[in-house]
Amino acid sequence: MIKLDSLYTFLDLAGTFAFAISGATAAKQRGLDLFGIGAIAFTVACGGGIIRDLCIGAIPPTGLSNWYYLAVAVLAAGLTVGFYPFVQRINQPVALFDALGLALFAVTGAEKTLSYGHNAEVAILLGMTTAVGGGVLRDVLLTRVPIILQTEIYASAALLGAAIVVVGNYVQWVPGDWVSIIGLITCFVVRMLALHYHWNLPVSTTDETGPN
Repeated sequence: MIKLDSLYTFLDLAGTFAFAISGATAAKQRGLDLFGIGAIAFTVACGGGIIRDLCIGAIPPTGLSNWYYLAVAVLAAGLTVGFYPFVQRINQPVALFDALGLALFAVTGAEKTLSYGHNAEVAILLGMTTAVGGGVLRDVLLTRVPIILQTEIYASAALLGAAIVVVGNYVQWVPGDWVSIIGLITCFVVRMLALHYHWNLPVSTTDETGPN
């Protein structure tokens, strides 16, 4: 079993903070009140981790049992509301913080799944689930089409980051902390490049004319 060290805790809380900002920003843009902004921020920040913990048997989920996560989410939501004019000046604030949270949670999700003794396949899939789960909940609550159901490179970037962590832990080609950092950077860079250059996954084409 892999021991979860201080780097894991730091990355997990950093991901919570980043996702909470993205959720609070999206909620603010939709005109929600302070409670709604806080609720969306917490849901985005901890939703994916709660799903992962339920799947691997980490009961109760850390996002509910550890007050640090609620405190970080509330802090991020408060800072977003208080400094919203500054947040607005950041180019695509929701996309930026969402990409950062995506990368951080892809790594920590895979690491925690491995630490509970699950195999590589489960670790990769739950690493991706940890990364995208909160964003899906945010989009559903804000009545938007979830990003993972669109053509954008989003879940696949998380899948790549989680796979790097899992393969690195099995092969042990570099120290564990460096594997996490490499997976994090790779996921974040791929996501941001996809946004900048409008990379999309291929879509199926259908003949709209129908049969003759």
